[in-house]
Amino acid sequence: MSRMSRSSRTPDVRLIHEAVASQARLRPDATALVFEGRRVSYRTLDLAAQAYAVELGRLGVRPGQLVPVLLPRSPRLVAVLLAVLQLGAAYAALDPKLPADRLRTVLGMLAPPVVVGPSAAVHPSTDEDTGARIVWSPPDEELSEAAGRAPDPGSAPAEAVAVDGAAPATVFFTSGTTGTPKGVLSPHRATTRLFGPDGFADFGPGRVMPQAAPVSWDAFTLELWSMLTTGGTVVLVDSDYFLPDDLAELVRSTGLDTIWLTAALFNLFVDEDPDCFTGLRQVFTGGERLSAPHIRSFLARHPGITLLNGYGPVECCVFVTTHRIRPADCEAEYGIPLGTAIPGTAIHILDGAREVPPGALGEICVSGEGLADGYLGNERATAESFATFDPGTGPLRIYRTGDLGRLDGDGVLHFHGRADRQIKIAGHRVEPAETEAAALRLPGIRECAVLPVAGGSGAFERLAMFYTEEPLTGTRPPVEEDRTGDGTVGGAAAEPDAVRKALSAVLPRAQVPDQVRRIASFPRTPNGKVDIAALLDLPG
Repeated sequence: MSRMSRSSRTPDVRLIHEAVASQARLRPDATALVFEGRRVSYRTLDLAAQAYAVELGRLGVRPGQLVPVLLPRSPRLVAVLLAVLQLGAAYAALDPKLPADRLRTVLGMLAPPVVVGPSAAVHPSTDEDTGARIVWSPPDEELSEAAGRAPDPGSAPAEAVAVDGAAPATVFFTSGTTGTPKGVLSPHRATTRLFGPDGFADFGPGRVMPQAAPVSWDAFTLELWSMLTTGGTVVLVDSDYFLPDDLAELVRSTGLDTIWLTAALFNLFVDEDPDCFTGLRQVFTGGERLSAPHIRSFLARHPGITLLNGYGPVECCVFVTTHRIRPADCEAEYGIPLGTAIPGTAIHILDGAREVPPGALGEICVSGEGLADGYLGNERATAESFATFDPGTGPLRIYRTGDLGRLDGDGVLHFHGRADRQIKIAGHRVEPAETEAAALRLPGIRECAVLPVAGGSGAFERLAMFYTEEPLTGTRPPVEEDRTGDGTVGGAAAEPDAVRKALSAVLPRAQVPDQVRRIASFPRTPNGKVDIAALLDLPG
């Protein structure tokens, strides 16, 4: 096994597995994982990972290789990921339920020497398609049994693995615009930069967080490694769904105090059971524009809970900025701010190759330790998204997000939509995000989406807006005809025609939607974002 003895050197906490091993030395009996009511200590997790590393090393896993892992959420999955990292390789955590064609495509991109997972999860033609020589699955056992097979600490030290924080740690697969997934190759330091002593949130011993996100998302990194690299506890959720009742129960039974929810899930939890957050210390949300009404409701109900808005594309690993949300943020002109850069990260607002002054609008670009190495096997896409920028102090490697934003005088980032959402209608440049921001300032509108609709020629000819309302309360009258002349009724959103009239009063004609529809709720994709295709297909 090509791995240095633990006792022979100081750990490099820029490496994910070394940061976890350091916690195992500092507090070996502390709880690392909770699964189905059972607890796994840091000592047991670390020793089990060492045992699995021996097995994988014998099978030929070497530094720099990419190892797909198709295991259900469990302590064994976590130990295997650590074992892969201990060998200097990088893991790609994949859903065991992936369709065969998708799995074949992904494994072909990884070209792995070993696939970790039950043989039944790997399509029979996989070996031929990917060159994978071996399919290996850890025994169906408690981690304590695997820990008993760990190498004797008194044995001769093995050869050191020559990797550092720049070495690849994981591959995230994201949807490509062509329909072919993109593999984002992320280094160790992209993860460990998030959870240092000067990090954006309260991580460390005593913190307890659920791991509920799909294992292939970068949110998995947030939920798992934020705790294990700092001495906290991870509660592995043994279900594909995580609902408000589950949250409330885990707070009671495990002491859970920290959680990440996509914006869509956060809205759902606030709507379904706003008291389910009781007992938490901190809540992270983001992924898309936040709903000010939901945020306002949460802050009024739970003023003592820290609520953070996190922004960052997968190419920069989880977050590049965060913002602790205050009630006043709900009134911000362009929505809840995205916040300030986390340690090891810098934000640049560019117009082409030129950096714009504070307050000016431009493309959000990111530099720093969080950047991915690029897209696996796709040099063209890598060159398009990752560029070089010189702010006057020397060239920097940046990632161009395609998002529009501005930095205010305090260095706080504000979001203004997607650069690639800008369209032309009848010769006019139109920003759907600007219309959305105006609509969200109307009383009573909870969420909205503005979409371009193509005409018979294929060109965009009009805008369509879909919105949901604030739920009725004892202080809010039901929606009725517009009696005020400004598109509102007694502080509540009016009928669609009145909403359109209100937008006409504040927006240029080209920005005003031709079609405005009130809907009960937004259809969502599996990752919690608005399903545009389903929205446009809603029956009239």
